[in-house]
Amino acid sequence: MKKITVLGNFSGRNAGDAAILGNLLDDIAAAHPDALFIVPTLNPRFVKRHFGHHNIKALGLMPWNGAVKIFGLPTFQAMLQADLVLVTDNILFDRKLLNPLFNYLSTISLIAPACKARGIPIALYNASLGPITTSLGKSALQRVLDASPMLILRDEQSKQLLDQQKLNYQEVYINADCAINTTPPPTERMEEIIGKEGLFKNPKGTLGFNINAYIDNWRKDNKTFGREPFLQAIGSTLDRLIEELDIEIMYTITQVMDTKITNESLKYVKRRDRIRVISNATYTYQEIAGLLQRVEVHVGMRTHSVILASGVLTPVVAINSYPKTAGFMKTIGQDNWLINFDELTTNTLTNLIKSAWEQRHETRAAMTPLVQREQAKARSSVELVSQLLAQGQQSEVQVTA
Repeated sequence: MKKITVLGNFSGRNAGDAAILGNLLDDIAAAHPDALFIVPTLNPRFVKRHFGHHNIKALGLMPWNGAVKIFGLPTFQAMLQADLVLVTDNILFDRKLLNPLFNYLSTISLIAPACKARGIPIALYNASLGPITTSLGKSALQRVLDASPMLILRDEQSKQLLDQQKLNYQEVYINADCAINTTPPPTERMEEIIGKEGLFKNPKGTLGFNINAYIDNWRKDNKTFGREPFLQAIGSTLDRLIEELDIEIMYTITQVMDTKITNESLKYVKRRDRIRVISNATYTYQEIAGLLQRVEVHVGMRTHSVILASGVLTPVVAINSYPKTAGFMKTIGQDNWLINFDELTTNTLTNLIKSAWEQRHETRAAMTPLVQREQAKARSSVELVSQLLAQGQQSEVQVTA
């Protein structure tokens, strides 16, 4: 039985992270049904409840488990007792590098040389890299790369970072985010949720909408956008869309930390009666994808809300608060439906969304083959993992002989 350790943020607070883990497990387990997946997590109960149908072992990362989040005995054991370590999502960056409550790179880089010495490969699995802005961070990432015979990335920007930083690496493949292959639940379950939440009653249609708390990630000339102006712009945009298109809004939270800012923005909305709030605190990532499948257009600020929507072929507009958002939109040929913070006003955002609404049928037809291509790329990563596992098995046979 092969042991595969999966590293990422799997506490259950983020629907995108849950989608990454769920689709990874589904894809790899289909090819390797005898594999044991070891998942370090702050919330073993969540992992067991939602993914316990797989052969999975959830390791707690709390102080009573001998850990300070990622740093501690569980992660050391998970990496050093595995046949393969998979690093997912976007956890290899150097912001707050020495703070294990925030940063994964420092801990993984500390264990990586021991993995290399034991012949345990580390592979990035449909992951992103960076940002890397310090010499210490660069050195830490290089230690991980030295133990990584294969990098499976989900965007070209990560490959560019490797080259810009002049880092040494082996094989690189550009595939796609696992979350794009999320499958909604059966119709019966979706109809139950729709009835409970009072959704999709307006014959004119429903717009999906999502924001996150990363407003002041955007800076220009050392100026930030500002929380209050942002909330005012969002509130007045929602009112205008409701009034001018005569539609309803499904306000979608995919990370529970965004609940606060979502609720704050609603204070600036006059037509609150036309808005329903849906949260991953209540619904699974599959159920959220199923709801996003029913909206006409989805406007997303958190990248994985955009990925979940596009994965079910819903046209998307993205508010660009993070580089990976722009990268994903470009990948699926939708970068013309992207708005940057330095362009964001009530008028510009409203007009962009109205144009997307009017062109939604043509957009869906144009994006469908590109999304399907990305879905195939995400699944193809399993074949690369199989190669690493096979190489490890051959090495064991040679040693035994």
